[in-house]
Amino acid sequence: MSLFKARDWWSAALGEGEEFDQGCMCVGDVDNSGTGHDKVVVGSYMGMLRIFSPQPPKATEGAQGLADAQLLEVHLQNAIIQVELGKFVSCSDLLHLSVLHPRRLSVFSVLGTAGNVEHGDQYQIKLVYEHNLQRTACNMTYGTFGGVTGHHSLCIQSMDGMLMFFEQDSYSFGRFLPGFLLPGPLAYNPRTDSFLTVSSARQLESYKYETLAVATEAESRQDPDQPLKSGGKRLTPDWTLVLGEQALDISVPSFSHSSSFIFILGERNLYCLRDNEQIHFMKKLEFNPSCFLPYASLTDGTTNLLLGNHTNMLLVYQDVTLKWAAQLDFVPVALRVANFPDLKGAVVSLSWDGHLLCSYMGTDPSFFTTPKVDSREVDYEQADAEMRRLHKFIREASRTQDILPKGENEEDATVTACVSPHMDMPSRALIQDMDDLPVPSVTVKVTVKASSALTSARLTVAVQTPLAVTQDQFVLEPLGVGSSTAMVFSVFLNGLYPPADLGGDLTLSYSSPTEFNPKGVPHIIQRQFNLPLALVCTATSASKSSVFKITVDTNQPPVELATIFPEFAAQSEDNEGNSLAFRFLPGGGLVTVLASKTSQRYRIQSDAFEDMWLVTKELLHRVDDHFSKMGVDDFKKSFSGPLPLKDYFLSVDHHFELRVSAQKYQDLLSERAAQFRAIQRRLLTRFKDKTPAPLQNLDTLLDATYTQVMTLAEAAEENACQLEEAFVRLRSSTQLLVLLLSLWQGLTPEQSNILEATMLPLLHDTPQLGWEESCDAAVSHLLRTCLSRSPKDQATTLAQAGGPVLGLPRDTERLKKHITLLCERLAKGGRLTLASEANAQVPAQVQNLAAPGCAESIAELAGDETEEPQDATKFIKKKQPSKKIKKDKDKKVSSEPSEGAVREEPVVADQVKKKESSKEKKETRKESSKEVKKESSSSKERKERDKEAAGKETGDKKVSKKTSASKVKEKKKDPEAGEA
Repeated sequence: MSLFKARDWWSAALGEGEEFDQGCMCVGDVDNSGTGHDKVVVGSYMGMLRIFSPQPPKATEGAQGLADAQLLEVHLQNAIIQVELGKFVSCSDLLHLSVLHPRRLSVFSVLGTAGNVEHGDQYQIKLVYEHNLQRTACNMTYGTFGGVTGHHSLCIQSMDGMLMFFEQDSYSFGRFLPGFLLPGPLAYNPRTDSFLTVSSARQLESYKYETLAVATEAESRQDPDQPLKSGGKRLTPDWTLVLGEQALDISVPSFSHSSSFIFILGERNLYCLRDNEQIHFMKKLEFNPSCFLPYASLTDGTTNLLLGNHTNMLLVYQDVTLKWAAQLDFVPVALRVANFPDLKGAVVSLSWDGHLLCSYMGTDPSFFTTPKVDSREVDYEQADAEMRRLHKFIREASRTQDILPKGENEEDATVTACVSPHMDMPSRALIQDMDDLPVPSVTVKVTVKASSALTSARLTVAVQTPLAVTQDQFVLEPLGVGSSTAMVFSVFLNGLYPPADLGGDLTLSYSSPTEFNPKGVPHIIQRQFNLPLALVCTATSASKSSVFKITVDTNQPPVELATIFPEFAAQSEDNEGNSLAFRFLPGGGLVTVLASKTSQRYRIQSDAFEDMWLVTKELLHRVDDHFSKMGVDDFKKSFSGPLPLKDYFLSVDHHFELRVSAQKYQDLLSERAAQFRAIQRRLLTRFKDKTPAPLQNLDTLLDATYTQVMTLAEAAEENACQLEEAFVRLRSSTQLLVLLLSLWQGLTPEQSNILEATMLPLLHDTPQLGWEESCDAAVSHLLRTCLSRSPKDQATTLAQAGGPVLGLPRDTERLKKHITLLCERLAKGGRLTLASEANAQVPAQVQNLAAPGCAESIAELAGDETEEPQDATKFIKKKQPSKKIKKDKDKKVSSEPSEGAVREEPVVADQVKKKESSKEKKETRKESSKEVKKESSSSKERKERDKEAAGKETGDKKVSKKTSASKVKEKKKDPEAGEA
């Protein structure tokens, strides 16, 4: 047992469903036995009065010991608020029991009769007198009021703030406390013959008994501002002390004649005052106290306190110093110190639900002595063997420790998803119709089978926008080994446009308990499922004319469309079998699929470019499955027509325009909101002014601004919905373009994944980061690495670090040029790979470019414009003599030349052509290549090059000055010209 835990000496459970509070317990020699041993008197709010005489525990006693300890149990008719022991009967020095009920005060005498049989003594209570109260009681206190000795008087505080005084069996008088709102704790100080209470103003108030006696008679509560109706003095406190918090209890201990302290237990502080109102000390508590009890200390001038809190702790303080802390099994609401047989100074504690405990602190002395160990010589070989065995055990435990998650091959559960091949009849969609057309739904059944114990399991379902599910989260019951459970949900279309993907994701999160972690180690299992095409479209009549067309070539005869689309062929009106039309729901675009009769081709056509994606993907997937089932291993498909980049760029421009509109709406809303707040401040100033002034049409301006704010907010919300739809359509267009590029160049699945990750870096648009800048950065990275024109350009790019901050571009021209260049380089034999970045070697003449402040920009964007590296070389040569450009290079490392510089390249070339002959051009190119390698050339070659270029210095300076001036102008016009 812990040293810092209260040791149980005797305990009892008082009834069931009963409640107790701090005034429901008192200790003392209630039966006046004269033995010096205390009894415990407990009363409950249910009206049960119990008297106990705790006895030392014996091993042989069980329930019999508890029955012997209980002397009396009486059920009174009313709730018991407080019990006290004192000399409440005149002409008697015996102790009597005072019991306070809400509307009654009863005084009992407890009588014990010696038993003549083995059942023991008999106890009973006898009512001496009682008082019926006219007001509902709250608490009471007792003492020798007025200095009378030999007997005790009682003072009861009512719920409406009246103090009622009783001397034995007679009522003395009653007084109302001034400024009363709610009752507080009440205590009597016999040293000053005064009463202490804490009012609703959170201040301690002291009233002398003499002041209360001569004050106005309290027949009814009077307004303190009104004059007195009868003789007497108005009741005022003798002194007050502001506490600033509500008090839980007040205690005035009197263990010795020199003791003169008053203790107040607040909600957050413990106060100790002297009788003359002076503060002796104050202790700030770091917990929520529940009750306290001052008791005598062996050190002169100090007081010990027992303090219970809501963390089940019993603390012992000597003034402000914590001396001991003991753990209880409950929160105490009342504490007393009593003397029992064989135990002096026992701590009696009572909980709110009737747990009565007599305990002591510390521990029993231990008489156990460690036996002597026989001394023997150490066997080093045995110790080494044991050490090796322990090291092996530690290594195996650290290698296979199950605190960490297990590998994928040791999954604790199996998740399978089964999609129904037929649509639900009737539909289970949460939206029954859109545009007066029914919304179909399909059922998905998910089965989770556990191979080990699973707890806190939760299944999350995610589908692509605008698809929706009837239930996206499932909370699973704990699963045992081998058990399984099934969940069913339906998927339906919740928008007026088709999704970009018919796939869904399942995520199972659970905890698997282990030996080292009983609460469970968190795990996640992810699965995917595919939805049928019939969920978003239906069969209809074919269209002969369309705006957008793509043709897919194969090396096998075309398959009848009715064979690979049986669910749509039954609804189609075309009986020939070589054409099939799909109409997207609800009332969306029309996509027609034609299978050639004479050639091995399939044509997909539609009036919307993005609508062809889902149908094309499903067509190729079903054709592959058809020939794989027939055993054809060499089936191939390709795309030979020109890439529909212009059609694709329409989706890009539409998405970008909506993003620009969203930014404009945001700026306008911010401006109008600032204007609205400014007008409000003006109006508030006018309204607060003491001298009325005209509003000067500010109210009209406020209404107009409010109308503008609401209109802009609605327009911004509508634009956000359109932007979400445009991004879904852009995803469909991008995935169709990636598919055509893969068929056009015969890309492997790995290369197709790289291309798709490049063209679709984001799955969702955000205000901070959009698709255009992300795609531009990804495409530019490919153009500089695996699709660069030469290994030197690739190494130069890898040597450079950093890049521009991504943001909303001014237009999409740059992105379109990069995508076009990507397609051209793929057509020229470029291959997508991620290994080139790691395997590329940095040439010796480029190694110094990686140093900070010495990086040269590569002519990547110049190649994007003209695909002629010679012009870029001329441009590099001609701008070398400019000192201003050299200083700019030393200050800032640019990743590539600015667009302004690229645009000036033809101008510079023309001027050079006018001043130089064809022979000088060749020398210029040679010198330019030498200047690129200037850091690896010798000083002798540098002098010769300077001599040859001395005759052309004048013309070069003019060109350089013009180039620098034009660059400054272009940078002012285009702040993003340097972004790559």
